[in-house]
Amino acid sequence: MSRLDWVVLSAALLFVVLWGLYKGRGATTGDHYIGGGRDHRWWLIGLSIIATQTSAITFLSTPGQAYVDGMRFVQFYFGLPLAAIVLSIWAIPLYHRLKVSTAYEILEARFDLKTRLLAACLFLIQRSLAVGITIFAPALVLSVLLGWSIHANILLIGVLVMTYTVVGGTKAVAWAHSSQMVIIACGMLLAGLTTVHRLPAHVSLGDALHVAGGLGRLNVIDPHFDLNNRYNLWSGLIGGFFLMLSYFGTDQSQVQRYLAGSSITQSRLGLLLNGMVKVPLQFLVLLLGALVFVFYQFHTPPLFFNPGPVQQVLAGPDAAAYHALEARFAQAREAQSRRAEAFVEARHSGDAARTEAAKRHFQQAHAESEAIRRQGVALIEKANPGTNPSDTNYIFLAYVLSSLPAGLVGLVLAAVFSGSMSSMSGEISALGATTVVDLWRRLVGGSSTREVWVGRLATFAWGGFAMAFAEYAARLGSLIEAVNILGSLFYGTILGIFITAFFVKRVQGGTAFYAALVAEVGVLLCFKFTAISFLWYNVIGCLAVVGLAYAFSLFQAPRKDATEALGA
Repeated sequence: MSRLDWVVLSAALLFVVLWGLYKGRGATTGDHYIGGGRDHRWWLIGLSIIATQTSAITFLSTPGQAYVDGMRFVQFYFGLPLAAIVLSIWAIPLYHRLKVSTAYEILEARFDLKTRLLAACLFLIQRSLAVGITIFAPALVLSVLLGWSIHANILLIGVLVMTYTVVGGTKAVAWAHSSQMVIIACGMLLAGLTTVHRLPAHVSLGDALHVAGGLGRLNVIDPHFDLNNRYNLWSGLIGGFFLMLSYFGTDQSQVQRYLAGSSITQSRLGLLLNGMVKVPLQFLVLLLGALVFVFYQFHTPPLFFNPGPVQQVLAGPDAAAYHALEARFAQAREAQSRRAEAFVEARHSGDAARTEAAKRHFQQAHAESEAIRRQGVALIEKANPGTNPSDTNYIFLAYVLSSLPAGLVGLVLAAVFSGSMSSMSGEISALGATTVVDLWRRLVGGSSTREVWVGRLATFAWGGFAMAFAEYAARLGSLIEAVNILGSLFYGTILGIFITAFFVKRVQGGTAFYAALVAEVGVLLCFKFTAISFLWYNVIGCLAVVGLAYAFSLFQAPRKDATEALGA
């Protein structure tokens, strides 16, 4: 990195921290620290919601996901707009009317304390582990950039975020999110434009899309129904809908964002803004990955993008064999580049038969180079038993460092760090709020002033736990998949508890509690012993809770419905 890159990166991160500290000053009561004053406008709510779910993983792993697997991952988000509409109609008015600080408070009024605590604890477990994955992503960036210990990097990122999150609470987080989203948008937009500009002069954007499509990287829609296929239209619309309904309706890291709204209308508009923006945003990030893939059709990429395992191979007895594979791979990629050029030229000629023949030759050249790459990966696995054979998380980072101009490298890395900081701050703030409201306030109690300090201590403690789990994240493969798989293990069960609470009137508290426990065990068994796509865990968990709770309730005497007290 150049000196200019360091200046851009440092200035951007320093501004985010100072802006968050400035806007978050003055929190003297528990409600203000947790609720952020409940005066946020729709645009601030929308930006904060988007920023909370837009982590460094989005910008490190998602482009790599498109590079390796194409753009079909975008189907994961197809259920989001519908979920935003449903929640705007149902959940937001309810939460505002009851003036709750967390989503889980209403479960005690409807069921009992243990059901409320179960839902809160499921959230605390799932979200704290997910934060660890989001911390690992930027720590990985620093590790590759500077050669620092990844343990020190995790500590650095965590402390940087907790500086303003612990001090300022929800308000500091929301305002920091607004500045982070500006940095993210500028960094990724300029990276995309520069990537297109760096393609060969005769290769237009349309040509680039045809090259990507010729090798299966524009597979946006897969209409085939298959429970074992992670990303298709149906898993996205159905499984994604259940996941997003739970994430935005019951996950405190998101609920806390719109609970800070000044009115029901402002909260609704903020959530709907996210529903309209998120799918196009993910599409563009994946498209950036596809364009990076096209860039490397005309430039030779590394045999393996993660330099760590490569260095270990080169230090061992298979060094000569790996060097030989690198030479063969470079030759194969040169031939593939010529085939790509021929494909573009054939397309310009307008001759359909010639274009189809050139496309087949291009695909064959790609298959040959990929076969050599797999041999290299096999050597890496031989030299590093148990290592992750996927370099998905390193692809975009390697491209940025090797191909983008000075200044823009620093801005893109600032976008990566801003994404991680925005996600981590929103999530540990929600963990602290849930700890205060659903555990401390309910089980211990104390003054509102003391709650501020308890909230700060809880936020700091959860941040520390997340940093500890980040040490394990390197073993989880594609980070964008890992974080969503982790969420899907719990979101269906939590959503099922809420659906049961408001729509299955005869179910009592104890019944819902035990149904949720059984359903969660069932989801974990699906994960362990079946090949069912993780998006369907959200459907399975939710329906299992509702069905089991209703079945169990048939053996209990009905009581007066508590939903009347909630206005549900």
